[in-house]
Amino acid sequence: MDVEQRSRVGVLLRVWRQRRRLSQLDLAHLADTSARHLSCVETGRARPSRSMVLRLSAALDVPLRERNALLLSADYAPAYRESSLDDQYMASVRSALDTMLTAHEPYPAVVVDRCWNVLIGNRAMSVLMDGIPPHLLEPQPNVFRLALHPDGLGPRLANLGEIRSLFLERLLRQVNATGDAELRALYEEVCLYPVLAGEETAQAGAQAGGPGPVQVPLRVRTPLGELSMFSTMATFGAPADVTLSELAIEFFYPLDEFTTKVLRELGGAHG
Repeated sequence: MDVEQRSRVGVLLRVWRQRRRLSQLDLAHLADTSARHLSCVETGRARPSRSMVLRLSAALDVPLRERNALLLSADYAPAYRESSLDDQYMASVRSALDTMLTAHEPYPAVVVDRCWNVLIGNRAMSVLMDGIPPHLLEPQPNVFRLALHPDGLGPRLANLGEIRSLFLERLLRQVNATGDAELRALYEEVCLYPVLAGEETAQAGAQAGGPGPVQVPLRVRTPLGELSMFSTMATFGAPADVTLSELAIEFFYPLDEFTTKVLRELGGAHG
């Protein structure tokens, strides 16, 4: 490995260390190495071993996709497989996802990737997806575009101002934590979406009323009335595959009796 190659991996490791706001001494302690050796690695004076790159990546909580990139920058083969959900290797994962999504009906649930693209949804998601134009559904729907685009769910959200603030804050946190270029492009895109008429007034009114039992519910206007929901996220534990590490399942739950009744009735009709 030449000096330029050593410098490349060192620069990337330093970026991740600074992103995590750790000193060289802090990271050296976490990775069971010396601050002197870490300094030599970051400046390109020393070549890190494959195991050292992996130890530093783990200590820095680097996503698996970026751990592979760090290994490649150090002239090592990737450590983590990246599969498609359609691969036979992932059959058990698809089965688990289908089971979770179906079991959650009649309440909505959806599987998303690292960029919040919708991969799979259950039948109850129709309450949120009905009326969405094709240009927001192809080639893949994206949660942030669906929620915030003026042609999407936005005009039907009774608390769009709150949702916009929450979503943009969440996405920016993810961008800063990962440095992901695709996420940053998505953030910059949705930030440019126009504020809809009445949105700022509605947001100010909600803030004046103070937080509810759930800080920011999803309040959707439908022909059946306003549905109010909150959501939780689930991920796979200890993934060793890049794709699996980036999957998340969002489960929506009714916040009031009216929403519970409507979703159950819709679920019965779909059944």
